[in-house]
Amino acid sequence: MAKFLLLNGPNLNMLGQREVSIYGATTLKDIEDHLTALAGNCGDEIDCFQSNHEGELIDKLHAANQVYDGILFNPGAFTHYSYAIRDAIASITVPTVEVHISNIHKREEFRHTSVLAAVTVGQIVGLGVYGYDLALLALQQISRGESRNGKN
Repeated sequence: MAKFLLLNGPNLNMLGQREVSIYGATTLKDIEDHLTALAGNCGDEIDCFQSNHEGELIDKLHAANQVYDGILFNPGAFTHYSYAIRDAIASITVPTVEVHISNIHKREEFRHTSVLAAVTVGQIVGLGVYGYDLALLALQQISRGESRNGKN
């Protein structure tokens, strides 16, 4: 059994209401409930946390060592400028996957750069809320030492 942390950053508590044409009608609670069930189907657990405050997200990252086997993280706007969150991810040993519902590379230019990408194990963008499922699948494989390309 593996244990994962789902972290969501600023404004993601507004999913389902906020810019539905970009982010869709799915709420954050829908995502959390779905991922909890998906993880449970594999005998895994997932804890969920959302904050609009950078320091709270950093505290969760720091506390993740030796508690979680992986982190699914949608940092929202912090993606593009939070070196503090980047340093927090770099300071822990828990593999972290960066998730974005929209394709940040097809949006406004300021969204094209992720200061976090270099310290995460991967980045999933533009696949809607399905990106969270893919991040969980990847982290489950990583936590079990599995790899699709035969390398661990």
